[in-house]
Amino acid sequence: MVPEQLTKQFDHANKKTMIISAKTSLVGVLGNPINHSLSPTIHNAALQEMNLNWCYLAIPCTSENLETALKGLKVINCKGLNITIPHKIKALKYCTEISSIAQEVNAVNTLIPNKANGWTGDNTDVKGFLAPLISAKKYKYKNVLLMGCGGSAKAVIAGLIQLNVESIVVINRSKESLYTFLTDIDQNYIQNNCLSSKPKINGISLKDKDISEYIKNSDLIINATPIGMMSKDFDQKVPIDEKIWSNLKSGTTLYDLVYNPRPTKWLKIGVKKDCKVIDGLDMLIAQGAESLSLWSGIKDIPIKKMREAAELHFANIR
Repeated sequence: MVPEQLTKQFDHANKKTMIISAKTSLVGVLGNPINHSLSPTIHNAALQEMNLNWCYLAIPCTSENLETALKGLKVINCKGLNITIPHKIKALKYCTEISSIAQEVNAVNTLIPNKANGWTGDNTDVKGFLAPLISAKKYKYKNVLLMGCGGSAKAVIAGLIQLNVESIVVINRSKESLYTFLTDIDQNYIQNNCLSSKPKINGISLKDKDISEYIKNSDLIINATPIGMMSKDFDQKVPIDEKIWSNLKSGTTLYDLVYNPRPTKWLKIGVKKDCKVIDGLDMLIAQGAESLSLWSGIKDIPIKKMREAAELHFANIR
């Protein structure tokens, strides 16, 4: 008979049996919704390859329960957490320490347990966002259109600064959220003495202005909203509306931070318009590998295994 505290799971990506025992430690991701997350698939593949006796779980958590969840997970000696929608900004106030990049972005996606019996907030989204853009060095991005004002959008702004883009237009439906977002960006520039490297950043409310010309003039368009993400009532939505994307020009790069489904309907439209398209899988893997390195102290993360696990997942659901 198998002891109650010993459970076996089959890791299809590695074709190995993962042993979960009383000595297994917990890592995971907090978010709402979270059942679409691919993070457990890619992280557990990496953990198996690294021979780390950890198990990575997707943990549903509402905004109202975030503080309680973080305290409880710290008490049970959780080895590390990823933070996703909608908690990336709110989680900041529950950190006892914050890294310089997380301060710059003013959002966290990675929590590391610290010696002060609390969480250190970090942000690996910037590195993750840049991964597929840096690998495509032949593309030059001058004018960028960014959709969204959440924690991921803040990481995108920080990444775009490193790319030395000339202008960024941020669009959002809510004027209030847009104003708060742009104010935070400006304050972060002042605090971090980055005014000399700041590209021109403007904000547009979808309620006030037609963005057709901005679509036509953009070299890079980024969806940093959850629109198009797989969900319980999934119905293949696209950001803004489908008609507006008839203004896409050939050669524009569309970057959707959403990775499930793959590809999204928005990226399918881009392919038809002869655009270069990037989904969120490269970002997910790159930021996840960086998080795992921060938790474990191991620099050599098996990114290839993480990608294989992701590709196998999508192959099995088609």
